[in-house]
Amino acid sequence: MAGNDEEKTEQPTQKRLDQAREKGDVPRSRDLTTAAVVLAAGAALYMMGGKMAGDLHGIMQASLSLTREQTFNEQHALTIFANTMLSALWVTVPVLGLTMAAALFAPLAIGGWNLSLSSLSPDFKRLNPMSGFARMFSMNNVVELVKAFAKFAFVGIFGLLFLRSKMGELLALGDEPLNLAIGHAISLCGRALLTISAALALIAVVDVPWQLFQYNKRLLMSREEVRQEYKESEGSPEIKGRIRQVQQEMAKRRMMQEVPKADVIVTNPTHFAVALRYDERRMRAPIVVAKGADVLAARIREVARENLVPIFEAPPLARALYRNVDIGAEIPNTLYVAVAQVLTYVYHLRTARRTGDAPPQPPAIDPSLDETKH
Repeated sequence: MAGNDEEKTEQPTQKRLDQAREKGDVPRSRDLTTAAVVLAAGAALYMMGGKMAGDLHGIMQASLSLTREQTFNEQHALTIFANTMLSALWVTVPVLGLTMAAALFAPLAIGGWNLSLSSLSPDFKRLNPMSGFARMFSMNNVVELVKAFAKFAFVGIFGLLFLRSKMGELLALGDEPLNLAIGHAISLCGRALLTISAALALIAVVDVPWQLFQYNKRLLMSREEVRQEYKESEGSPEIKGRIRQVQQEMAKRRMMQEVPKADVIVTNPTHFAVALRYDERRMRAPIVVAKGADVLAARIREVARENLVPIFEAPPLARALYRNVDIGAEIPNTLYVAVAQVLTYVYHLRTARRTGDAPPQPPAIDPSLDETKH
């Protein structure tokens, strides 16, 4: 069972994929990039070959039209050479630009942009000669070598078929005027590259799914790795339980700090205790500042007695408040009358104690309150 758990059968998580990208490990297809570059170069030569030929012919003609003095002037010759090279470079900029754009944007098709500085750091493990020999004679390298020969043969067949079909045009170039011959030759080069790019595109159609499959296989995870990652990201159950416990204790302490500020404690009398507070200048209705059951209810009553907060026994009202009102929330309108009776009683009781009058009679609370869902 332990051996099976270590088998990498689980799909890589998003965190695993993100970590791979940070290290510069993204899916790439060299065949796709090669096909795109050759296609761009072939298309550019085929479409702009005639204009390039005329421009290059004019540059060559101008650079060779020299007087006797210019021929023997070294400085002038260097200047002409530099100007000629710049002019030729400017003429070929469209082809170079399209080719460079293809080389930059083709990899984005399956891997997207990815700038990773960690991939630039030196890996001294690759300097180990033993591991180098192991990689050289590994099964993966053997497969890559077979693939390289197969691709060479495939592209070579396309190239030979193109040369065979265009043999007459190639031989006829020598009989054409120089300007036309240069344009025709560039156009033939463009068509040759387009033919080869078709072969490379077919190879890329096979290579792209293979590279994606290999990338996914390389990042597969075992069940233990998935569980460990989940623990690291979400936290272990023990730690999460301890955090919840601490949060509950802090919430209880904050709640108990509100009990001395309450106007009354409504009890069950033993199972439930709910602390109410009302400030008519700041509140629309009384709010529940604390509530608890059993041990916590006993603690609320104890704090209330220590701070001389009145305790009123009304089991139906206590149960209704405990079950239907959250801490910090206003009481629902269905309990307004009952709570108003309790608060009025408490206010009158405080007044009677200050003046020495007889205490008022406790109000009778509707016993059906705790049967209503609010």
